[in-house]
Amino acid sequence: MLKNKVLEALETRRSVRSYKPDQITEDELQAVLRAGTFAPTARGQQSPFIVAVQNAAMCDQLRRMNAEVMGVTTDPYYGAPTIVLVFVPEDNANGTQDASCVLENMMLAAHAVGLGSCWINREAEMFATDEGRDLMRRMGLPEGLRGVGALSLGYPAAAPSAPKPRKDDYARIIR
Repeated sequence: MLKNKVLEALETRRSVRSYKPDQITEDELQAVLRAGTFAPTARGQQSPFIVAVQNAAMCDQLRRMNAEVMGVTTDPYYGAPTIVLVFVPEDNANGTQDASCVLENMMLAAHAVGLGSCWINREAEMFATDEGRDLMRRMGLPEGLRGVGALSLGYPAAAPSAPKPRKDDYARIIR
């Protein structure tokens, strides 16, 4: 089986659901964000908007909004000190796919620099509300965007668990 650093990163990245409270460094954050900007997008349009939030009050607001959509009182971002949101234009037919590539690139970059991350959902519902649209304006985003997903981002509080075995019929080759 072929081996290299990229393939190893793909096989060893795990979702992290417990973070140390320490904020990540500027270099680490920039590396993750830059990786997101190199994700493939339909027709090379680079339509997603990436917003990293480290402001404690805004992170608390995001935690509350997401928990309300989820119907829980726990922190859907698992205490991560940084929350990275990804938005796309509402009228972009490929927006969800583009944003998904951005999120995956950032998760792999986070793993490569020693950070933990976890894809978080419910941003579509959060930012469809009046409060969400107001928050997007406060973030300096243009009108007409929708949330696709987010990452919790920080230093893992514990070592990740081993991967589950891959199912036997996951990939097929037709020749």
